[in-house]
Amino acid sequence: MVAFAANSILCREALASGLIGVADFTLARLASGAAILWLLVAFKRRRFAIAGDWLSAAVLFGYASCFSFAYVALSAGTGALLLFGAVQITMISYGLVSGERLTAWQSMGALSAFAGLVWFMLPGVQAPPIAGALLMIAAGVCWGIYSLRGRNASDATVATAGNFVRSLPLVVVLYLLASGGGEPAAGLGWIYALASGALASGLGYALWYSVLPSLSAATSATVQLSVPLIAAAGGWIFLAEALTARLLVASAIVLGGIFIFINSRRRA
Repeated sequence: MVAFAANSILCREALASGLIGVADFTLARLASGAAILWLLVAFKRRRFAIAGDWLSAAVLFGYASCFSFAYVALSAGTGALLLFGAVQITMISYGLVSGERLTAWQSMGALSAFAGLVWFMLPGVQAPPIAGALLMIAAGVCWGIYSLRGRNASDATVATAGNFVRSLPLVVVLYLLASGGGEPAAGLGWIYALASGALASGLGYALWYSVLPSLSAATSATVQLSVPLIAAAGGWIFLAEALTARLLVASAIVLGGIFIFINSRRRA
């Protein structure tokens, strides 16, 4: 979870400080993530075949690109709250469409999480910029779809490595379209991007998928609720970002609602 939160902190610092452009950051992140995952799979299996599929690669690219564009305007904690709130709501909504029935407590939890996100985005002094918020919600929807598509993968790490590799042609197109005429990226910007890709994304995802088999579905979902809080604390400590009352209250409503939903499902 610290690795996931570090993605928010590294991306926010690199882009908000102007050290690197969005296209450069996204390209470096996905390319370095693909490289480290390729090395891990090759070392483990002594061979590498590109697994995954193009649709999963496309939503992975959608997540990474929207994530980067959103963090031009959002703080680390705000972005993480919107991202993981959208991820969970997307996955809950898929369950409903697929025919899952909710108990009264589950319904209350889902409505609370959705209402918290809506309230957080309503116009006000402390409301996040609407464009950045919508981009981060789109990133969360993409990551939720990616997670749903990867549930049945026989080896999630191998599939993720393949999807990272498959996403590279898409991010190269983004780079060619969006990087022209911009200021050249600074060395520190590249370091942040590579750390986000190789460490926070590549090694972070590999570690997460290695421990997932030993966690229940409810536990794995619940521990992810810590990411927005870790990101907000990291933004406050390392980036001097303010912990606004609106962010703290919205975090309590959204994450509390998701916790109620998950805990009710586990009891059921």
